[in-house]
Amino acid sequence: MKRLALAALPATAHEVITDTLVIDHPYALETVATAMSGAGYLTITNTGSAADRLLAVRAEFPRVTLHATQTDAQGVTRMIQVEGIAIAPGETVRFAPGGMHVMFMGLDGDPFEEGERIPATLVFEHAGEIAFEFWVEPRDDAITGHDHGRLVLPTGDVAADGPKAARINAARISASSQAG
Repeated sequence: MKRLALAALPATAHEVITDTLVIDHPYALETVATAMSGAGYLTITNTGSAADRLLAVRAEFPRVTLHATQTDAQGVTRMIQVEGIAIAPGETVRFAPGGMHVMFMGLDGDPFEEGERIPATLVFEHAGEIAFEFWVEPRDDAITGHDHGRLVLPTGDVAADGPKAARINAARISASSQAG
C-alpha cells in the first residue's frame, strides 16, 4: 500500500473544490498495529444544480467500501455496506465516526499512523473521478465516541465487546456514583 509518511503535523482543515463539489477535511484515524481495517471520514457538498451520486472510493488496499450504520428495532447498531450515496443539489453529506464512513480493509500489520497521507479517489456518477488524500489524525476516543471493536469506559478502562460491555459499563458507573 502506498502511503506518504510525513512528520506529525497538527491537523488543519483541507479541501478539494471542483465545479460542482466540495470535498472537505478528508481524514482517517490512526489505528493499532494489529488492525485489519481502518476508517475514513470527510464531508461532500454538492454546489452544482444537478444531483450526483458517489459510486465508490478507490485506494491501494485489498478492499475499500462505503459503509453506513443502521439501528434495528432492538437497538442493535451495525455497519452496513452501501452501493452508492446520492447527493442532491445544495446537499452536504457527512462521513463521521459512528455514521457513514469509508472502510479500508486489509491493513495486514501496516497501521495508519498520525501524519500519514492516504491517496484516494472518489468516483462520482456525473463529476467523475476526484483525487485527494485522507490525512491520518490521532485517535481521541473521548471526542469521537467511536472505536471499532471496544468500549472505552469513562474511567479510561477498556470493557468487553457488545452487550457485555454495556452491562459492565452500567455496573461500573453505578458503583462509582454510589461510592462518590
